[in-house]
Amino acid sequence: MTSPDTAALVLRVIVGLTLVAHGYNHVWGPGGIKGTAGWFQSMGLRPGIVHAWASGLVELAAGFGLVFGFLTPFSAGGIIGTMVVAGITAHRNNGFFIFKPGQGYEYVLMIAVVCAAIGILGPGKASLDHAIGIELDGWAGGLIAILLGVGGAALLLVTAWRPERKPAAPTKV
Repeated sequence: MTSPDTAALVLRVIVGLTLVAHGYNHVWGPGGIKGTAGWFQSMGLRPGIVHAWASGLVELAAGFGLVFGFLTPFSAGGIIGTMVVAGITAHRNNGFFIFKPGQGYEYVLMIAVVCAAIGILGPGKASLDHAIGIELDGWAGGLIAILLGVGGAALLLVTAWRPERKPAAPTKV
């Protein structure tokens, strides 16, 4: 294995396992799927239960996809899309840093950019993609990951994100 193969393996496994844990927590964590659904609903993702299941299952499937290096740019794209939605719905109004109240977008931005890089880098030789002859890396892999992620997120936000509007402040006359 070359250095890029090793780097791809490390990135895939760490990011993949992180997303598997995140998806597991959304579905079976302390608040369970109902807690996640309530939180999503409160952010304007309606119906919350549909988005809770979708998010949890995408994080699990895409996370395992990265771990095993299977359909790597598509797995990376699923994670990019999830991070874009999270960044816009939950983190963008809280500044950059994750330690800010409400948590900034630092974490989701980093995960999304790393997944774009994984799409470009490719899965490496220690992957199912390599074992079965799927060669989607370089700019093709990067474009698949980025367009799938950003496009999927945009479609979801346009069709299903309905945050409550805050009443306008009274104007002075």
